[in-house]
Parts: sequence; C-alpha cells; structure tokens
Amino acid sequence: MNRPLVLKNVRIVDPSRQLDAVGTIIVGEDGRVLAAGADARNQGSPDGAEVRDCAGLTAVPGLVDARVFVGEPGAEHRETIASASRAAAAGGVTSIIMMPDTDPVIDDIALVEFVKKTARDTAVVNVYPAAALTKHLAGGEMSEIGLLQQAGAVAFTNGRHGLADSQVLRRAMTYAREFGAVIDLEPREDYLGNGVMNAGLFASWLGLPGVPREAEIIPLERDLRIAGLTGARFHSSKISVPESAEAIRLARSRGANVTCGISINHLALNENDIGEYRTFFKLTPPLRSEDDRMAMVQAIADGTVDIIVSSHDPQDVDTKRLPFADAADGAIGLETLLSAALRLHHSGQVSLMRLIDAMSTRPARIFGLEAGSLKPGSRADITLIDLDEPWLVAKELLLSRSKNTPFEDARFSGRAVATYVAGNCVHSL
Repeated sequence: MNRPLVLKNVRIVDPSRQLDAVGTIIVGEDGRVLAAGADARNQGSPDGAEVRDCAGLTAVPGLVDARVFVGEPGAEHRETIASASRAAAAGGVTSIIMMPDTDPVIDDIALVEFVKKTARDTAVVNVYPAAALTKHLAGGEMSEIGLLQQAGAVAFTNGRHGLADSQVLRRAMTYAREFGAVIDLEPREDYLGNGVMNAGLFASWLGLPGVPREAEIIPLERDLRIAGLTGARFHSSKISVPESAEAIRLARSRGANVTCGISINHLALNENDIGEYRTFFKLTPPLRSEDDRMAMVQAIADGTVDIIVSSHDPQDVDTKRLPFADAADGAIGLETLLSAALRLHHSGQVSLMRLIDAMSTRPARIFGLEAGSLKPGSRADITLIDLDEPWLVAKELLLSRSKNTPFEDARFSGRAVATYVAGNCVHSL
C-alpha cells in the first residue's frame, strides 16, 4: 500500500473530463484517484497523507508515448527497458508502448512475457509491449495475433519496416478484427523512399537523394483502403505531410475505423534544421518543409491527427557519427517530448487541453490502456508541470543511454517537475 497523496492548489487539466480548473487531487493508499477537481478542496486529507502545495503548477494525466524503441533484448548498450523508463519518467511520461524491433524480434509469447517481466522488475513506469505483425518483421508470415494479444501485446506493428504485400496485410487485418486488435503501421514505400531527406531544393543544395511525399502517401492510402475493406482497427503511426492528413479525413468519411499519429520532431523541426549534414536530424519519415510542419500543427490542433509520439529511437556513435547518407535514422525523444510540445502551447497554435489529449488521453483510448484520466477511480498516473520553467537540453544530463537528440542545447520553457505512477513519485526535479 502507498502513502496517500494530496496535491493542493494545482491547476488540473484532464481532457477525459474536459476539466481545466484549480483544485486538489487526492490519491488513496491503493494508488488510485479518490478526487480531482475544484470540489476536492473541501474534502479532508486522508490520515498520514503526503501533502504538497502545487501553487503555480499544472497536473495532467501521465503522458502516454505510443512509439518507443528500446534496445533490450539485443542492443542493451543503446537502451534498456530500465533506462528508457527513467528517461520517460524525467519527461513526464508514465506509460510507453515498446516497439518489437529488438533482437530477437518480439514475435512470440515468450518474448512478450520477457518484456512484461523485465518491466515489472526494473522499470519505474508502465511498459506495454507491441508485438510484430509478421514473423521476424519480414513482411511474410503473419504472427499469432490472438495468442500474442492474450499474452499482453497491445498492438501489432511492423516497427521500422514497411509491409509491401497487400494480401498479407489484408489477412492480418481480417484476423485482427476478430480480436479487436489494433494494427499499427508506419506508411513507407521502400523503393520510392530510398533517399535520406525530404525531396526538394534543400536536398539538391546538399547533394543528397530525396524522399518524395508520395513514399508516404501511396502506402498510407493503400493501408486505409484495406482497413475500410476489412473493418479492422488501423492506426498509422507517423504521418508528416498534409496530403496524408487529408487521406485520413477521407477514410473516416467513408466509415473506416482509423487513427493516426505524428512524431514531435515533425511538429517542432523542419528540413532546414539539418544544416550542415547533422545526422541527429536524419529521421524517418524525413523532416519536411516549414509549410508542411505548419500544416501538421494545424492537423493536430483540429484533431485530424490523433496523437503525438516521441518516436524515441536510441542510436550510438557507431551508427550516427557517419556521413549523413550512411547514418542510421532515429532520435531519442522521451525526455523532450513534453517540452517540445509546449512550444505549440506557448505560441498559441495548440491549446494545452488538446496537447494533453494528444499525448495522454487519446493514445490511452486508442490502445486500450489504463491511463489518460484523472477521474475518481483511475490509476494515479500524474505529471506535474511547470509551464514556464526554463531549461537547457544538456547532453550530459539526459538519462537515456544514447544521446542522439535533435534538441541538443535547445532552450525550452516548461517541463515535468514531478512524475507519479500509481501515486508513487518516480521522478522529481
């Protein structure tokens, strides 16, 4: 049993109830919310409770990051489940969905159980495994979706890999529909998408092969059509151009059960940030133009794009300290997700309520997680935020084992000052 917790005089932003009010949060010994709101100020504190005056702070449901790559098993030097969980807690993230791109690939029950057990033993936040949609992520033989879901997999994905075979995808979606399972794919066409940055004038100036937006749009439109054909629950994990957002709108208008996400990198950065071949900005999909970025910010604001993910992808010096074309894609992001997103709040482009919805309430709803709400009875996963706290992203202070952040030396306003999982404080400044 936990010690009861009382957070007083705190601004509570809870999208699950459309609540934005100054009040009190009371957490019981069982790690669940007893009350949260303005009316909770009139309730007495439980005996022996830890009472914290949170004047000037904002409490939100703990963030849910639905796309996190971890090195364990197979590449623990880049990231372990334990180190990823500490980085998550520092960023205000209380639940992560771990991608199956490990060695071996998470494509059978034993590996799902391994992730769950390791998380129970070493992680300070909630870790949910996503299983491979196809064996070894090879795009051929379908995984045992029903058994893997029963073992605890919350989604089925091909991770960093596209799925070229439309018939395999149709069968997988048809099968997944019977279990209510979520198919989560990144739209990428490997033949069109064999460049290294966004196709355009800037790529030509740098002398680098470009990735046209069609490398994202074409596979996305196919995925959406097959989702409509089969009636499956489909989530497109990372889109980056306005044409993709429009395709999502059209699919929904046809009745397809589809959702989508975007990486925080594509909301906060653009292709010009690559500068003189800076490999920490080499991502998939590639950073797009400023016009594309602004259009995707609007798509988040109006709800067309459902969720924001960090797409945390640790890489080491062996894979990043290379010529730009040879460097691996990916950047870490758990510790900077919240602060980078708050830039959109401070600029007035996206409301705080919508940002927290996109990073907590809605991902929890899409993937069926016990998270994303501060209503009474819910698990007390809480992030306390100082919306105006200035800080500098210093590489040596990052808790991730890898340091490949595109926000190195960036100045942010706003960060998590405390993170609670089931009422237990797992991070505090």
